Amino acid sequence: MTPRRLLLYLLVAICGGVVYASGFPNYHAHFDFVAWDKHRTAEKLDAAQKWWQSAAIYQIYPRSFKDSDGDGVGDLKGIAEQLPYLKEIGIAATWISPIYTSPMADFGYDVANFTNIDSVFGTLDDFDALIAKSREVGVKIILDFVPNHSSDEHEWFKKSAAGDKDYKDFYVWHPGRMVNGTRQPPTNWRSVFRGSAWQWHAERKEYYLHQFLSKQPDLNYRNPKVRAAMSDVLRFWLRRGVTGFRVDAVPFAFEIAPDANGNWPDEPRNDWVVDPDDYNYVKHIYTADQPETLHLVYEWRRVLDEFQKENGGDERVMLTEAYSPLDVVMKYYGNETAEGAQMPFNFLMINWLSNDSDAYHFAETVNAWLQNMPEGRTANWVIGNHDQNRVGSRLGADRIDMLNMLTNMLPGVSISYYGDEIGMTDVWIPWNDTQDPSACHTNPDIYEKFSRDPERTPFQWSDAENAGFSTANKTWLPVADNYKTVNVQHERVAPLSHLNIYKQLHALRNESTLRHSSVELKAINQNVLGVKRMLLNDYTYVFLMNLFDSTEQVDLTQAFDNLPYEVEYVIVTPQSTAKKGDTVKSDGLKLLPKEAVVVRSTTKLTTTVGYFAYYVPKNEKHK
Repeated sequence: MTPRRLLLYLLVAICGGVVYASGFPNYHAHFDFVAWDKHRTAEKLDAAQKWWQSAAIYQIYPRSFKDSDGDGVGDLKGIAEQLPYLKEIGIAATWISPIYTSPMADFGYDVANFTNIDSVFGTLDDFDALIAKSREVGVKIILDFVPNHSSDEHEWFKKSAAGDKDYKDFYVWHPGRMVNGTRQPPTNWRSVFRGSAWQWHAERKEYYLHQFLSKQPDLNYRNPKVRAAMSDVLRFWLRRGVTGFRVDAVPFAFEIAPDANGNWPDEPRNDWVVDPDDYNYVKHIYTADQPETLHLVYEWRRVLDEFQKENGGDERVMLTEAYSPLDVVMKYYGNETAEGAQMPFNFLMINWLSNDSDAYHFAETVNAWLQNMPEGRTANWVIGNHDQNRVGSRLGADRIDMLNMLTNMLPGVSISYYGDEIGMTDVWIPWNDTQDPSACHTNPDIYEKFSRDPERTPFQWSDAENAGFSTANKTWLPVADNYKTVNVQHERVAPLSHLNIYKQLHALRNESTLRHSSVELKAINQNVLGVKRMLLNDYTYVFLMNLFDSTEQVDLTQAFDNLPYEVEYVIVTPQSTAKKGDTVKSDGLKLLPKEAVVVRSTTKLTTTVGYFAYYVPKNEKHK
């Protein structure tokens, strides 16, 4: 661009003519000024970015994804069969919930052998075939790692209970305390699944700690042998080809160290909980979020990094599950001397948002993560998983598209739960059909509060019997009644289906602006949330979502700086009257009730002068 033309554009902007240059940029805390460096081309930015930093990750609950052998339960062959579907919808990696040998007291989270596959899901050969298929298709495999506990049927626990000298201290044991001549558990600690966290073992004549089911005894991470054994578990699966691990229930790995007499303190009461069996009857200051847990995560990260250094290939990743205070979760990223998890799960959209949340609540929730995240780290966005009601049931079935859009328009990693891409919602499960141990340990009057079955029902592939999930007479959980219309087969051919909007979003994530720019996010008013992504030498994108039932007029030029006079619709939802490719003046967008759209500049942002931004006119060829 010549100096003369540059001056002309400035004059046009100042005089209020056809605006290709707009005003000063908003000094948002996370505006990416690096992106304004003209020497940072898209190619250089791509080369500097690791595979996972803008990836879409997809959680599979294996019992419910695809049944290949007609027994009513999903399996590894079923997952392998459907990996091309994941590639089709733009998934980079899939995290698979536990598939290890297990008596299934907690559907795989009670592991009897950390280095083998349960026959329900297949064999190690089936797993190796899955890895081979994943490499062929181009979808990486991430395994669930369950470190806090094993099954009481694990060989380690059997040896520990028998007093074997090598395994005696693999778990947390205590003889209990005598009160008025009666032996009682050593503390008042409560189990997540209700009742005491201590279980008497008749053979060893001691109590063992279980923060979950009594069939899930806690491993003792104060024993170096335990830490070494679990690091070897990671190496075993890395050698078999996995790309990383989602680490389950991290905050529970350590409890406070015992005193000089081998005893622990009681936890203080929560006065607002009156049910003594409820997990929240006490405050968990001694059994969760202990400082040693962070160093354990850093230790596992070293295992992954050392493996990559020795074997090459893409970076192996770790995702950590912690429903902990935000300041604690941020520490899982690492510190000045140690790397931690690349992706400490961001559960703020699950924990902080409800069906009544307005745009200000949404903005506060997103910005809380961005503003607290350590410098140089990557954000991630989660709206559902196997332990939470489905997002459509939790935040509104008529908001499914906008919520999928939000997590994909934000910078960093988007993490989806199977079925969210087609709009699956919770399925009511009667007491007599309830499978979830969390609910089965209660009673018919309160079980629905604890059951996770509604969000774990079989995936809906087609309008065939059992939604194409299985040929069995009965599936392990019932299929949703709406499977005739809410399924992959039907939605593939419906242009504005949940599935096709989801696919458009993931295709858009490959654009340089969404891969490399930072973000400006704000509540434009109580009902409308806006997200702007801008990168030099590329298009500027804006995402808008109208949360409620009013029609909203939006002036983007008042909401965001550095926008052109005109924008183009890139993604629309069924509520929209606009079509993809339509253009509209930036100061005159209309959002219908529950409508969400993505618009972009009609031309690329080509240069800056000081803090002014310029878009090449439509009739000029971009160079």
